[in-house]
Amino acid sequence: MAYSVNLPDMFHRSATFVDKILKGAKPADLPMEQPTKFELVVNLKTAKALGLTIPHSLLLRADQVLE
Repeated sequence: MAYSVNLPDMFHRSATFVDKILKGAKPADLPMEQPTKFELVVNLKTAKALGLTIPHSLLLRADQVLE
């Protein structure tokens, strides 16, 4: 199971910063931003191999379930 930032969203936000810098903004003047999109991924195959039971309510909340 992993709960982490959404990487495509992070790449998009990084591109926005690069665009601002290439247009002349000073990197020191740009605000620091925290990630806003996160995703939950559950690997059922590994959970079963470890003898773990993942609650159905958690599986419903997951963004991606690997079987």
